[in-house]
Amino acid sequence: MEKIAGMAARDVVGVHAMGGGLARTFGVVRDRVPGGRSVTRGVKAEVGEVQTALDLEIVVDYGVSIADVARAVRENVIAAVERMTGLEVVEVNIAVSDVKLPDEEEESPEPRLQ
Repeated sequence: MEKIAGMAARDVVGVHAMGGGLARTFGVVRDRVPGGRSVTRGVKAEVGEVQTALDLEIVVDYGVSIADVARAVRENVIAAVERMTGLEVVEVNIAVSDVKLPDEEEESPEPRLQ
């Protein structure tokens, strides 16, 4: 269930990554190991017999409409999970844990004068 939701969320334009904080830091290391990518990072599912509820934590790209991205993630996740599992998705909670700035990875600390 988490894999389906994670893949569906990542397919949305404007979603930079899944998860936040420490989980994302460990995930970056795991992603560099061949076969180590975790598609369930940032996704938690509660599954009943006929229904499911999902919690997602996402990082969005700077400049996108967070409301539009969240709406698209919700729609994509519901469609994928219901189509692939037959379960009714009764709840999708989306938390935006960070915003990825365009030059964030290239930033180097500025020299400090002492």
